[in-house]
Amino acid sequence: MTTTERERTAGEEVERLLRPDLRGRSAYGAPQLDVPVRLNTNENSHPVPDAVVRAVMDALAADVANLNRYPDREFTALRTALTDYLHRQSGVRVAPEQVWAGNGSNEVLSHVVQAFGGHGRVALGFTPSYSMHSIITETLGTTWVHGERDAETFDLTAESAAEQARRHRPAIVFLCSPNNPTGSALPFETVEAVLDAAPDAVVVVDEAYAEFARPGTPSALTLLEGNPRLVVTRTMSKAFAFAGGRLGYLVAAPELVDALRLVRLPYHLSTPTQTIARVALEHADALLATVESIKEQRDRIVSGLAELGATPTPSDSNFVLFGNLPDAPGTWQALLDEGVLVRDVGISGHLRVTAGTADETTAFLDAMTRLAPTHVGPRETPTTSASAANQSAPESEGPTS
Repeated sequence: MTTTERERTAGEEVERLLRPDLRGRSAYGAPQLDVPVRLNTNENSHPVPDAVVRAVMDALAADVANLNRYPDREFTALRTALTDYLHRQSGVRVAPEQVWAGNGSNEVLSHVVQAFGGHGRVALGFTPSYSMHSIITETLGTTWVHGERDAETFDLTAESAAEQARRHRPAIVFLCSPNNPTGSALPFETVEAVLDAAPDAVVVVDEAYAEFARPGTPSALTLLEGNPRLVVTRTMSKAFAFAGGRLGYLVAAPELVDALRLVRLPYHLSTPTQTIARVALEHADALLATVESIKEQRDRIVSGLAELGATPTPSDSNFVLFGNLPDAPGTWQALLDEGVLVRDVGISGHLRVTAGTADETTAFLDAMTRLAPTHVGPRETPTTSASAANQSAPESEGPTS
């Protein structure tokens, strides 16, 4: 038997043994390519400041001698640090027992699905949205329902969300604010309408991009009191420039958090992970110092794309979805050929670009300027002007992330 035959036989055997609902699926993953400008995964392009690096290294040195012991299973110091940070950032005071953390927000989301989903239960999300919501749900044996958004604007009204929640009777509802990949903010009325329309559901508001919200914009954290079925998830991967640190967390009623202990793996947060996150929170001001610059680059991208005839979606995050691309995969490849990696999120005629450094924005816009004559369609309406495209939803509409 040749090597190729053995490999093919092994592959066929694994496929035969695999759960039927996983056969033929592709693993999640954005391209990780070595190119000059990487703007495809919504990371913070700015490096961790030297002072923070030194503080982390000093703290880890003290940990190493004790790695023979398991970590603090309840990550007590980290939870306290997270509550202090949330109070400073959002103005909302929560108790440590309301906070739960994991190795990235995907792990805490998986804990929610493990605890409240399962065979015979439904999770509802409104697509296009963060694809890991459906992947986590389906791979953990819960039925996923693709809810609908407005086909043109990607908006989700309170009335539409509530009607769909009543119709599908979910055990879990996923909402994003702002929505990834569109960047659009979610009105508070929508969250409240879903809570009312789905009385038997845990409602998750994913606020991965909360630090990029406009000043004065409230967080869904303000809705937690009196809503024991509400969960708000956050991450340190974006604004904190700590994507490699893998720390995500959620805030909910203490009783809901307690239920997650039933499904978490023992000692799931390592001692180094807890230490790195805690030190990062101690240096939050230094790490978040780039947020305003990133928001400026986001707005610069919106204006620049609109001037080229593309149609950027108003964004309160660190990325911009833009359309009016007759051949989006072709444009993605053309940008890659120019040394710029963006994200093809599977929405016809659209691509998504992360707001990074000023130099990265210049490289992206220069490349788009060169490509626009052949890769951007005719201007669709007068509202694709830079001023109109850069106009965000009114702050009164609710939380952004």
